[in-house]
Amino acid sequence: MVALADTFWRDKRVFITGHTGFKGVWLSVWLQSLGAEVFGYSTSSPALFQEAKLAVPMQSFQGNICDFQKLHQALDATQSEIVIHMAAQPLVRQAFQDPIATYKANVIGTATLLEAVRQCKPVRAVVVVTTDKCYENREWDWAYREIDRLGGSDPYSSSKACMELVVRSFRDSFFAVGSGDHPVGVASARAGNMLGGGDWAKDRLVPDMMRSFAAGRPVMLRNPQAKRPWQYVLEALRGYMLLAQGLYQDADRYAGAWNFGPNPADVRPVQWIVEKLAAAWGAEAKWDLHGGYHPQETQMLTLDCSTAAVELLWAPVLDLSDALEMTADWYRDFYAGKTIAETYARQIAAYSLKANAKWETLCPAFREI
Repeated sequence: MVALADTFWRDKRVFITGHTGFKGVWLSVWLQSLGAEVFGYSTSSPALFQEAKLAVPMQSFQGNICDFQKLHQALDATQSEIVIHMAAQPLVRQAFQDPIATYKANVIGTATLLEAVRQCKPVRAVVVVTTDKCYENREWDWAYREIDRLGGSDPYSSSKACMELVVRSFRDSFFAVGSGDHPVGVASARAGNMLGGGDWAKDRLVPDMMRSFAAGRPVMLRNPQAKRPWQYVLEALRGYMLLAQGLYQDADRYAGAWNFGPNPADVRPVQWIVEKLAAAWGAEAKWDLHGGYHPQETQMLTLDCSTAAVELLWAPVLDLSDALEMTADWYRDFYAGKTIAETYARQIAAYSLKANAKWETLCPAFREI
């Protein structure tokens, strides 16, 4: 069992791919607050990353995830011990528009990262972030387990299933404990639809809503009855961090695939999310249906997270209503011109208090030193 504590992360050298993205910024801020030395690799450096004003300006490398030479040089220069791979093409609709670029980023990018790890001896743990959509979705009512079949009928989902196969292949071929001169704990993390401040991606529900609400126009919904496993961004990131700790401490035990999803009660239709978030935003928030053709999207997909609950003592902390309120608060601060670095720090601190209380409920013997 693993406890998320300053005592582990302090002075650890952590390499994050995709550190300038939505989840990457949150993870960078959180790890720095725990005392880690954080490095990043990304294709871009958006303004929001600069506005986060990390405690110590982290060293960032700019390059394509498929550029082995640049990626290897960056990873080797940092002498990082832990790698969290989040660089990806993360949008379902964009994958329909440019499937080749999606497969390159998600599949070849992952293979490139793992090959760079293979040649960097200090690395001891790697968490590759994929998605719940890597499963062959049969639209059934029960939750998917890590042992269920991978699949994907659309380019995005199948690219994520392919990522999982790449991870398994590299783990078994090159990083298996006791077989070779460079054992590394390698795992994949599968999470659901993220909620939280700082997400500005196109064609994702919350950013589309926030842009529309701030502009005083109704958000247009494509598929209001589709159910998704919604969760606050810090819930999944805590899972990734716990998993990285486990891999670092006991690679053989924690290597493999892991689900990090919400409570079953938080699998909600899109319309429910929109109505709750609109209420949290204010009376001027409106929504409407978007007509016309839209690519096929899954209607139902949930995760069984019992392995993470038993082995990592990980469980969701926030009710979905609380997650939506925190999300609305972040965007309100942003549009009000407040210092976003303070918003990141405040929400991480508030969430951490609740997460620690949850841990003590699950494991009464635990006391953080």
